[in-house]
Amino acid sequence: MKYSNMCFAFCATGLVFLLGCSSGARSAATEIPLPSAGPTKTAPSGYQGLGSDSIGTETVRQFAAKPLPADLSRKVQGFLDVRSPGLGMLNGKKKQVFFSWRVTGVNQVWRLDSPKSFPVQMTGGEDPTFLADMTPDGQWLVLGRDRAGEENPGLYLQSTAGGPLRLIQHLPKVQTAFQYVSQDSRFVYYHANDREPDSYAIYRFEISSGKKELLFSEKGIWSIGDVLVDKKFLLVKATGSLSREYYQWDLQTKELLPLLGQGEKEQYNVRFAEKEGDFFVLTNKLSDFAKIYRWNLQNKKLVPLRELQVKGEIEGMSIDTGRTRMVISYSHLGYNRVAGLDLKSLSTISFPDFPEADQVYPGSISKEGNHLMIGVDVHNRPRVSYSYNFKTKLMTQWVVPSQPEVETSAFVRARLETFPARDGTQIPMFVRAADKCKKGKALCPIIVHFHGGPEGQSTPGFSLFAQSFVDEGFVYIEPNVRGSDGYGKIWLALDDGAKRLNVITDIEDAAIFLKKEYSIKGEFPKIGVMGGSYGGYSTLMAMTRFAGAYDAGVSNVGMSNLVTFLQNTAPYRRILRTSEYGDLEKDREALVKLSPITYIDQLKAPLLIIQGVSDPRVPVGEALQMFESLKKKGIQSDLILFADEGHGSQKRGNQVLEWGHELQFFNKHLKSTK
Repeated sequence: MKYSNMCFAFCATGLVFLLGCSSGARSAATEIPLPSAGPTKTAPSGYQGLGSDSIGTETVRQFAAKPLPADLSRKVQGFLDVRSPGLGMLNGKKKQVFFSWRVTGVNQVWRLDSPKSFPVQMTGGEDPTFLADMTPDGQWLVLGRDRAGEENPGLYLQSTAGGPLRLIQHLPKVQTAFQYVSQDSRFVYYHANDREPDSYAIYRFEISSGKKELLFSEKGIWSIGDVLVDKKFLLVKATGSLSREYYQWDLQTKELLPLLGQGEKEQYNVRFAEKEGDFFVLTNKLSDFAKIYRWNLQNKKLVPLRELQVKGEIEGMSIDTGRTRMVISYSHLGYNRVAGLDLKSLSTISFPDFPEADQVYPGSISKEGNHLMIGVDVHNRPRVSYSYNFKTKLMTQWVVPSQPEVETSAFVRARLETFPARDGTQIPMFVRAADKCKKGKALCPIIVHFHGGPEGQSTPGFSLFAQSFVDEGFVYIEPNVRGSDGYGKIWLALDDGAKRLNVITDIEDAAIFLKKEYSIKGEFPKIGVMGGSYGGYSTLMAMTRFAGAYDAGVSNVGMSNLVTFLQNTAPYRRILRTSEYGDLEKDREALVKLSPITYIDQLKAPLLIIQGVSDPRVPVGEALQMFESLKKKGIQSDLILFADEGHGSQKRGNQVLEWGHELQFFNKHLKSTK
């Protein structure tokens, strides 16, 4: 469960799959011969540091992406012209909506002065800019802006009428991120690791004077979870990838009162309730799936909020500033929906039904509390965003998506299916295939796309990327292997630390099953593997530890060596990732066993590695050491470096090259030459 506050964060969305059920161990798909893993050896360590400072400019130039064939470039450009703007934020005072959009080639902020009107561009330039919040008086936007994918954003103000940005803070190698705007529109609160790289202090900025004030600076990764009447603050201390500690902090007395999570490794999302001393708590501490509870300072017991019952995993909750309404986002088997509760009458809020939608999810609640932004995602049309009026119950569409020269009505819907792991556990996966490539019809090549995270989740819905592979004649598969979000905390925790050794085989089992399932008359389809971040790591494991299972792979910003990754990733990331992958000292043996580079001698099939040079999460050295090790052993692989990108490409030109080279690579290596 990834708890979301359902507000902007600069970064950082029935059937139960039983664990280890049948004793039939491995399915009949084991008839496909695959090599077993070789002996474990010590993973090498070589590079140091991260970002552009850790690599020479000549190396970056050497591995720059080559131009694409004109027809392929046009095809990808056409897909990128299908745009669905962000959900946006409603300015109730001026009846305007502000939203993000990539129409210029990089994320910028736009304004609509009436529903479906022509949008006004608010921000521009080469750096991605994001809408963080708006002051309650409707006068100022609070914006985050990053450079070259470094994830060291700065914070700015801009008048809602437009004009130049006003700097709050933007420092080299420092993360400055928005936290809260005071109800009197006087202060902007933010946190930054400008004092220590692995700790975040909390500041406030006075809009009228430009004065900055340090409020809180204890050791740790601190943020603001909620604020009650600009006096009582909920402070959050991240202690792991998902675990959190919550404290109540008094702005006047500076008293820090522990509430929940101290000495635990539990997941919590806490909000102030209507009365001081009362809280709403979203947690999976007492059950497999997260539920919302009431909790107060007197009895300190989690009491279920029985008025709000949903089926599945509650992903996040949001409460308006007046403490009159609660809105939640919940997921069932990968399909997201919205629910709500009137906190005065304790009656449920009924939202419009969207029976065709794959995903329905909430955005921000307007400052006056009367409107909620809602996004609706259907498999064959770009996402549409609406504002919902709690009083009139009317939905208003604000932004019109664009889809020039692309007929989306033919896009295929993802089907929820499963494949068996070797211990009998059924692993969910979403399958997209054109009619001609469905089972038994033709021997179409297969792409298996592993999600990032690892606490991520593959979901159905509108996907240009997935459809581009379907159009090329591939079957496109997105598994939710053990460790994925959305299937309960037991499933989520199955890959924590050394336990990953027990379930990493899901990667191989997917290939075994799919080759058998899509075979025709004893002939097996070719199968490729790809993914970004942890999905990139999964790809490298698929190509090395499980060599022979896949016929080609594309790893995007993936870790090749968990030891060097943890040694060199940004300090704040190391703290959060240790709980997921393991401790560098205590779990070193497991980290080596789980590192793709340990099994590099086994790699035989073609591999493409893609990496952003400025990536603060997965250092560029992870890609370089993998490529160089393969080169020394005479194993063919390709490397693409993007000089001005970080953890994934944000600029349109780079997105075209990245996407196009992935399509080109799989067309070359998976399509039959008969």
